[in-house]
Amino acid sequence: MDFTTRPAVLTDAAAIHALIATAEQGWHGQVQAVPDTVAADLQRPLITLDLDTRVVEASNGDLAGWAWVHGGRRAQVDVHPSYVGLGLGTQLLDWAEARAREHDSDWLAQTVDDADEAGTELLRSRGYEVLATNWLLERPVDGAAPVVPEGVTVRPFAPGDERVVHQVLQDAFDEWQPRRHEYDEWAGTTIDRPSFVPELSPVAVVGDEIVGAAISLDLPDSPDGYVDQLAVRRDLRGRGLARALLTVAAQGAGTRGKQTLTLWTHSGTGALAMYQRLGMNVRRSTTVYRRSL
Repeated sequence: MDFTTRPAVLTDAAAIHALIATAEQGWHGQVQAVPDTVAADLQRPLITLDLDTRVVEASNGDLAGWAWVHGGRRAQVDVHPSYVGLGLGTQLLDWAEARAREHDSDWLAQTVDDADEAGTELLRSRGYEVLATNWLLERPVDGAAPVVPEGVTVRPFAPGDERVVHQVLQDAFDEWQPRRHEYDEWAGTTIDRPSFVPELSPVAVVGDEIVGAAISLDLPDSPDGYVDQLAVRRDLRGRGLARALLTVAAQGAGTRGKQTLTLWTHSGTGALAMYQRLGMNVRRSTTVYRRSL
């Protein structure tokens, strides 16, 4: 079969998501990817579609693979399960590394599902080493009432909260993320997405200050509720705010018929043990690999 390669366009987003969803279904029997994630990623400020993205199309019209490079340091490469083993992953990884060098980057990182044996083997064969681990955590939606600390109010995300919530989240994530996400980029990948659900996204308020937030997205046709980002201001941690925010998010998910609440955490945050104390368990994991160029 013949293949052609070209830059991605925004109208490819649905087909790219379908590729990712097909792979997840095969690995885990369940899809976690949110449909509008790809469209949000393709519109990140540091991505120029013509230069930083590639899709591979089969002669029958299938989208067989895709890749992007973000800021010269982070890449994603995915191949449709029907086309694994034909060298497309190697071709796309070659392109991603070349594009990173054009950015004058001295390293490139990529996240791979731990169930993706072919992708893991490819990266290891190319000298990529483990940098970090991500865990998808889950807890049942059990209807438990939140225990809100004294002096704290928990309410749904409301218009006017946008920039303060961004500040709280970025201040918390600065402790481990490689770069700060400015407001427009953060909003484009969270609250400006169609999947963002304000009424399921609780914020914690002390006086008139927002001190914590849980940003929830909708997972269509899924039994799961999903918290995309959760943070509490450093000086107010250890008081039960994270537990309260998760419990309120779980209650909201339950009102929509969800059975579990899920979120991802990164080994760089050091938060896995905290989430486990809050009753969350590991469902699956991904690994971040990095190679010097």
